[in-house]
Amino acid sequence: MSESVIRTIMVVAYFLVVLLIGAAAFRRTQSTAEDYFWGGRTAKTVVLFMALFGTNVTPFVLMGIPGLAYHHGIAVFGLNAAVVVLGIPLTFWLIGYPAWIAAKRVGAVTPAELYVRRFGVRWIGYLLFAVFFVYTVPYMVTAVVGVGIAVDVLSEGALGFELAAAGILLITLAYTSLGGMRATMWTNVFQGAVFLGFSLLAFVLIADDMGGLSTVMQEIQRRSPALFERPTAGPFAPGAWASWALAIALTVIAFPHMLVRIFAAQDVQALKNACRYYPLAMILLWVPAVLFGLWATLEHPGLEGKASDAVFPLMVLDHLGPVLEGVGLAGILAAVMSTLDAQMLTLSSMLIRDVLPSSIDDRRQVMLGRLFLLVLALLTWWIVIQRPASIFKVAGLSFSGYTTVVPTLFLGLRWRRFTVEGAAASLLVGNLVLILAWLEWIPSFGLLPVAWGLGAAILAAVGVSLVTAPTHPAFAEAVLGPVEEALSTGDRAPATPRR
Repeated sequence: MSESVIRTIMVVAYFLVVLLIGAAAFRRTQSTAEDYFWGGRTAKTVVLFMALFGTNVTPFVLMGIPGLAYHHGIAVFGLNAAVVVLGIPLTFWLIGYPAWIAAKRVGAVTPAELYVRRFGVRWIGYLLFAVFFVYTVPYMVTAVVGVGIAVDVLSEGALGFELAAAGILLITLAYTSLGGMRATMWTNVFQGAVFLGFSLLAFVLIADDMGGLSTVMQEIQRRSPALFERPTAGPFAPGAWASWALAIALTVIAFPHMLVRIFAAQDVQALKNACRYYPLAMILLWVPAVLFGLWATLEHPGLEGKASDAVFPLMVLDHLGPVLEGVGLAGILAAVMSTLDAQMLTLSSMLIRDVLPSSIDDRRQVMLGRLFLLVLALLTWWIVIQRPASIFKVAGLSFSGYTTVVPTLFLGLRWRRFTVEGAAASLLVGNLVLILAWLEWIPSFGLLPVAWGLGAAILAAVGVSLVTAPTHPAFAEAVLGPVEEALSTGDRAPATPRR
């Protein structure tokens, strides 16, 4: 049996398991929009943790980070992981927990819907949907690009980039459109186990095949000592590092697909446990990712630009047999699909709940949601085949944009004086300044564009709120009352009223 056939069998087996899980979820999914888009708010610790972890792991980590470490060395771990493992769980608790309480009380299904209830005006939902859509689609593109690169490398050109991209979108579309939130969360448990398990296994086996961890690190030290030094220029300059630390720590809670998963938590204990387990899981993933990039400098020197995005599949191809190569490809597919399904479903739910008329009945909401999933998949595939910039660069723009949403998310749940005009000003001014800084139309003073965008968003939020009329007390109380009560007493959120 040829190596390509063995790889194909492993990938097909993975796809079959995913589709079977999706089919099982479909049988459990009710016809209501809440159950389809939200899974009935029944996610316990394991499912919630794996859904959050799996959704947060994309080719940005499995391929973008090894590619960055290939050029910049061990310092990439400090640039990203050290901040991620502490910052992300903290934002889950500071923003995600009160959002979960409020969403449960008012029956909000999407982040935008929660803030519509907070301010009592529907147009803020349109604006939030637009911002989330603009930054989520490029992030989806990075995931599919990662699959295209991995399949092209591991199949040794037998399957083209475009075909691989179309295939991953079709499979993801199939189980997501059938089973909704329940399907995506159930498959995330399996997918998270696949990509984390393979990453750790590959770390051990590749290091052993290269002569042992100590030997390979000493050889890199001998050939490229700069990879073990702490850079002080580029992204590692103090201002740039601090700016990126802000982005990488704050951006994840602003992913709409992450907030929706937090909304699906069954109880506060499940959310607490997810916050506890998150740092360990991220360290277990990021250490191998960075070292794969370093090791690749020995065997694939001279890669330039976005060519380094392929170093992880190249190392798998060099050191693991066809069975594990197939498992490796399945692991990359799992990382992509565990995020892609959440992004597609969340944007679909936001279109239905936040943009289209609220008079549409549940059955039609689900039908239109599935139709939008198809349109979204086609749009993503079209952008992917244009071959955009490197995974890290595209993800960096999306992360920066999401970060400008954080002031609105936080203040909307913590400050009664925060107004809808302040929220709109924060979103618009923050993103305008971000774009101007990204285009280098304003001086950077050593900071990345995200720092200027975030600063502008905060100033606009506070300044405009102070000079505009307060939100009607009834709307503010509906959202902030349960949050303030729970934070002061430690009580769990009250039951969700059905919409």
